[in-house]
Amino acid sequence: MSPSADAPSSRTPAEVLGLSAGQLVQEFGYDDDVDLDLRDQIEDAVEGELEYEDSQEIVDAVIVWWRKDDGDLTDALVDALSSLTAGGPIWLLSPKPGREGTVLQADVQDAASTAGLRVMSTVSLAPDWLGTRLASRA
Repeated sequence: MSPSADAPSSRTPAEVLGLSAGQLVQEFGYDDDVDLDLRDQIEDAVEGELEYEDSQEIVDAVIVWWRKDDGDLTDALVDALSSLTAGGPIWLLSPKPGREGTVLQADVQDAASTAGLRVMSTVSLAPDWLGTRLASRA
């Protein structure tokens, strides 16, 4: 985990994610444990609702809520890339260390690399959730 993962920030989580009004953001992995305040902030920032997993829209960014037992992370990241505009970020949101469902950063690195992505940064976005920004290696 990078040193910035628990550093306080005066920026809102949506600002940290780099999202702005009018962008389309697709969401994968929604479940009853997601941080609803964070979701609301993201929707406020883009001034619209998040696109569902099965949306066929080309999107500007993707957020993926991911827990240790959710399946194959590489497959999920490849799915997330399918509707993402070139150069758009994928934000992998995972439980912080010590929380149920924590994902090891080594597993994130491996899955990202296999999916053709690289880890750019990891930040604290909510009380129980880290955000890891992934970008294309190209």
